[in-house]
Amino acid sequence: MGIVGLDERENIELQEFCRMLMASAGLHRRKDDRQQRNNKRFDLRGDDEEDMLVCVTSGVSFLGLALVDRLLRQDVEKLREMRTSGSTDDRISAVMAKLTDDVESLSHAFDGCRGVFHTSAFVDPAGLSGYTKSMAEIEVKASENVMKACAVTPSVRKCVLTSSLLACVWQESTLNHLSPVINHDSWSTESLCIDKKLWYALGKLRAEKAAWKIAEEKGVKLATICPALITGPEISTRNPTATLAYLKGAQEMYQSGVLATVDITRLAEAHLGVFEAMNEAAFGRYICFDRVVDGEEEAEKLAEATSMPKNKFVGNGGSNIIQNRFELSNRKLTNLLSGRVHCCYSS
Repeated sequence: MGIVGLDERENIELQEFCRMLMASAGLHRRKDDRQQRNNKRFDLRGDDEEDMLVCVTSGVSFLGLALVDRLLRQDVEKLREMRTSGSTDDRISAVMAKLTDDVESLSHAFDGCRGVFHTSAFVDPAGLSGYTKSMAEIEVKASENVMKACAVTPSVRKCVLTSSLLACVWQESTLNHLSPVINHDSWSTESLCIDKKLWYALGKLRAEKAAWKIAEEKGVKLATICPALITGPEISTRNPTATLAYLKGAQEMYQSGVLATVDITRLAEAHLGVFEAMNEAAFGRYICFDRVVDGEEEAEKLAEATSMPKNKFVGNGGSNIIQNRFELSNRKLTNLLSGRVHCCYSS
């Protein structure tokens, strides 16, 4: 298992993190400011078998930790041995690279990995804006570098990229040809994201499109997952930047019937399920959600989970009437995961 970050870290910090991973399959993000800053990103390579050697970007992000936890749970016996011995496995190592730097350093980090999970999440170092236009540009650059590194690394056979449901739902509702169903074939309108200053949606949209372009040009086997707002324990403190950024335009999404959430554990399972299925039939894009916020009761639950006022979603006074212009569908993912992941997904 390797750890890859944007900036160099003290060796003791790396060793502490490795010990944290080995101590338990239940991983929790450290609550100090070192983990909150924009330049603290990690990749984690986990390998129980040669074919399962993988790299996870942003391994200590909210999603990254959940995914690493899920990968580690693939081999419970190995974890028990780690807990018992307390020793370092020679298949676990720390590696440094910059997602936005040269492709060569990333290729070095990916060397020996059979697959890559690009979950990289970017934060506002000031902790104020949530996600800026410049951060969207950084995300695109990182996506391009990761895909190019996958292409030039002989061992890498496939990549799963985490996009966002926001790359699908922000469409011009005035267009006559617009389908009432939002699914894996749906793409947000770039000009609309720019006009509304939806930088998080724009960053995810452009990053995913850039990844597909390079995948097609270089012959990289790619699948993308477009999750709804990620929820889970302590979401408001453990994933504040992405949560705030995702919820810009929340009232409009609510009124359009496309404000949805996905539990962090289910999302991690979906990533692993798609990755494993790529050897068989998995391909293309997958929308991932398990609940649509379709009324004041659901809005109240979301407000409580995110520590935000309910009017952030329903507006002042609220409304029991949802003007559904769209219907979300993740049937493609549901069909793929049936029999693979033991959890339910809405269709």
